[in-house]
Amino acid sequence: MTARPRPAGVPRPAGHPEPEDLPGPAGLPELGDLPGPAGSTESEDLPGSAGLLEPDGVPGPAGLPGSGVLGPAGRTSGRTTAAARGGEPALPRARRGRTALGAEIAAHVRELIMSGAVEGGAWLRPERLAEELGTSVTPVREALLALRGEGFVRLVPRHGFLVAPLSGDDVVDLYQVQAWLAGELAARAAQRVDTAALAGLERQQETLEAASRTGDPRRVERENHEFHRGINLAAHAPKLAWFLAMATRYAPRRFYPTITGWEVASVEDHRPILDALHRRDEDAARTAMRTHIEHAGRLLVEHLRSSG
Repeated sequence: MTARPRPAGVPRPAGHPEPEDLPGPAGLPELGDLPGPAGSTESEDLPGSAGLLEPDGVPGPAGLPGSGVLGPAGRTSGRTTAAARGGEPALPRARRGRTALGAEIAAHVRELIMSGAVEGGAWLRPERLAEELGTSVTPVREALLALRGEGFVRLVPRHGFLVAPLSGDDVVDLYQVQAWLAGELAARAAQRVDTAALAGLERQQETLEAASRTGDPRRVERENHEFHRGINLAAHAPKLAWFLAMATRYAPRRFYPTITGWEVASVEDHRPILDALHRRDEDAARTAMRTHIEHAGRLLVEHLRSSG
């Protein structure tokens, strides 16, 4: 057989070479043919100086893994997550272009992989995923092709998409990048945060701590998100915030409440950050934020190992 040429600019996922002598499956577009990279953050999701940790408005997991996620031997995976069991809504069908919907689906599947809800070696069936998410097959395929370009899945001709193994080192690397960027933003915020914004951060942290005391992990997650967003806004460094938004696509935000120790880290690790901002101490703010993000990465590694 004649090998199909790889589209220019599309790297092979590290550690997962594809057979060069097998043609791609008929009807599946190559990544380079897509109108935009499904899974990339859309411009409307990145406010000028904010840098949301993740775009708001992306619905949580709905019924995954189910019939669309198969184990290594073709068996339906029996693993579910707390979020999936909670019956959160499926991806809305209306008011979305194909690229935007593909981005949401890619974010959804990426989180399932990063959280360990879907393990390496599981098969992802576009048709079944589309049925469960209430959408057509095309944006699901585009989302999976985007994840292939990121190294999260492999495309096996005539079989489908196979989830690539995710190692502890992979997770540590991703969180180290996030920690550096978030630390720089915190240092900038220490220089530039005004009194009103600092008071707002204090109120958010108090709300977060109250939610933790009352046993409301979802509220803790939302307040944690807003706390970090407030710091990113206060930094007034839109390019750094944009890169952080790209890096934190790999953080399984909706699964954080299922990770042991995460809630405590959100309560306890934020105080040194706030103290540094009050003192306008750039170095202390940078160090406290990096320590916090690296801590979250270690908790995720431990979670993946214990659930694996």
